[in-house]
Amino acid sequence: MEVKTDNMQEQINQINQKLDLVLHYVNEQRLKSEVIEDLVNDLSIIGKDAFTSTVEELDKQGIELNVDDIKSLVFKFIRNINNISQMIDLLESMNDLAKDVGPIITEAGIDFANKLHEYEQKGYFEFIREMAQLFDNAVIAYNKTNTEPTKPYSLWKIMKEINSPEVKQTIGFMLTLLKNISIQSKTNKSIH
Repeated sequence: MEVKTDNMQEQINQINQKLDLVLHYVNEQRLKSEVIEDLVNDLSIIGKDAFTSTVEELDKQGIELNVDDIKSLVFKFIRNINNISQMIDLLESMNDLAKDVGPIITEAGIDFANKLHEYEQKGYFEFIREMAQLFDNAVIAYNKTNTEPTKPYSLWKIMKEINSPEVKQTIGFMLTLLKNISIQSKTNKSIH
């Protein structure tokens, strides 16, 4: 009989342990439930305060809200969540692209500025300015020549015109320019 009593006592101890576990679990659930209830109450208070503040501010600003318009807007927002997400993804991709391309554009800008500086040092821009002025003078001279009737020139008159300071200066300029171009061309060929 003692064996039966010991066995029974052991079963009672096991049942007590299991009851202790169940009571512990129930107590934890009760605490969690209280925490959730407190959180809901706090959020409710905050929500009511936020709603009241919003209504008061809208009233101060003279803004009236139509509940149907708000519902419609909320439904549109919910319907377009995928589109909004895609737009955000697109903006993120554009931001990443800008970060990747930014240094390249900066480097290209620096290279462009250096090339412009090099052209300035070589005198290209001054040459273009001079050519533009020369072209302007040539257009004016052409228009003047085009409006005046051209006279036939005799060989003697041509020789006389060649002796004029203006023609001599123009021929001298052209010959000097052609000579310098020839020298520069030979210099460039010998470098390469």
